[in-house]
This record gives sequence, structure tokens and C-alpha cells, in this order.
Amino acid sequence: MIELTKLDETKILVNENYIQLVEETPDTVITFSDGKKIIVKESRTDIKDLVKRS
Repeated sequence: MIELTKLDETKILVNENYIQLVEETPDTVITFSDGKKIIVKESRTDIKDLVKRS
């Protein structure tokens, strides 16, 4: 699990195994394997680094 921050400053834990796509549009949008999406404050590079460390 990785900890991310939603735009309203809420901290969430995300299971990185279900991440299908991370886009910067310019907000960072994470698409999960079930098609759901969330927008987070962390950059695409930050998320990549978090996943590598987990």
C-alpha cells in the first residue's frame, strides 16, 4: 500500500497492485483496474518512486 493525498488534503492508502494508469493532465489522475479514477496531489514521478519502495 502507498499513501497519497487527495486534493482536499485527505490522506488515503492505495493498493498499488490495482493501479492501471497514472496521468498528469496537469493534475495527477490515477486509473484503477476496475475503471475508477482519483485525483491526487503527488506527481507521477512521486507515485512511481512510492511504488518502487513498497
